[in-house]
Amino acid sequence: MLHPVGPLPTRVYWRRRLVVLAVLLAVLGAGTWGGFLLLSGGSANAGGSASTEAAEPAPTPALELVVPSLTAVRTPEPPEPVAADPALPAPEVAAAPPVEAGGPCSDDMLAVEVRTPGTAAVGAKPVFELVVVNASATPCVRDLDKGLQELILLDGAGARVWGSNDCFPESGPDVRTLAPGEAVVFPVVWGGLTSAPDCAGERTPPPPGSYAVRGRLDTKSSPDAALALT
Repeated sequence: MLHPVGPLPTRVYWRRRLVVLAVLLAVLGAGTWGGFLLLSGGSANAGGSASTEAAEPAPTPALELVVPSLTAVRTPEPPEPVAADPALPAPEVAAAPPVEAGGPCSDDMLAVEVRTPGTAAVGAKPVFELVVVNASATPCVRDLDKGLQELILLDGAGARVWGSNDCFPESGPDVRTLAPGEAVVFPVVWGGLTSAPDCAGERTPPPPGSYAVRGRLDTKSSPDAALALT
């Protein structure tokens, strides 16, 4: 190898050997450089892909686009009770409107009572009393017209025996202002005979027995008062 043998000059053979050597070196260098580029390029691509994938956020699941996550929904908290401030005044309660002084006396503001002697002889003429009282705490006005007053006598079975307006009715305005607790007394004389409305029928003395006298002022009635005829 080192001493070529042939018909050509020695330098020719050396040149050929140098050319072949240079080609071999070039091929080896190119192969080594290509392998280095492949290795370095693959690592760079892998690193770049990994970093790109790490930088990009994961896509939101399709279900969460429609139904929000439970962790994203805030449940409202109940309000805390507010303690009453003792320095603040207590709320006022609306009171019922007071009755106007000097206004009309309603039936609820009045008390009506009948007084009798308790006992009377058959055919006698006892005196009864119709008592009207302002039972309220406010002065009020009421018409005490005699045409609005009436006394009736009832027997033990509750049948009507006599009425004060049957035969001798009276009428006339009598508007009064009644002070609180004021009582007005109206005496009524019974003639001792039976009667009917408009004074119809025969009038006779009722027989002995237990009776009751009931009074009224317009629409306000009294409890019954006892009367015994002997």
